[in-house]
Amino acid sequence: QVQLVESGGGLVQAGGSLRLSCAASGLTFVNYAMGWFRQAPGKDREFVATINRSGAGTSYADSVKDRFTISRDNVKNVLYLQMNSLKPEDTAVYYCAARLLVTSTNPGSYNYWGQGTQVAVSS
Repeated sequence: QVQLVESGGGLVQAGGSLRLSCAASGLTFVNYAMGWFRQAPGKDREFVATINRSGAGTSYADSVKDRFTISRDNVKNVLYLQMNSLKPEDTAVYYCAARLLVTSTNPGSYNYWGQGTQVAVSS
């Protein structure tokens, strides 16, 4: 059975950094494009970043561009999100997701989801 398990969330001051990880199992990782999404209280789940199967192609939401970096390790079957210069508005539950073959910014098109990890940024 497919499992995506996020880790690395926590409480950090504005301007700080966190690195999220997402360990994948039960699927052929290299066949899946991967994405990070987030959901703040009272808001819809929103796109943060995506990465293609090889790791050579990435895409970011404007709100995180130049601050966040998505990457993947296709040997270890792990997805990462390096988050720098964090702002209070980055506070949310962060989810990783897997989509067969190609990337998308539409969360509804993803096949598998993790349980989420909380990120809280204090001002």
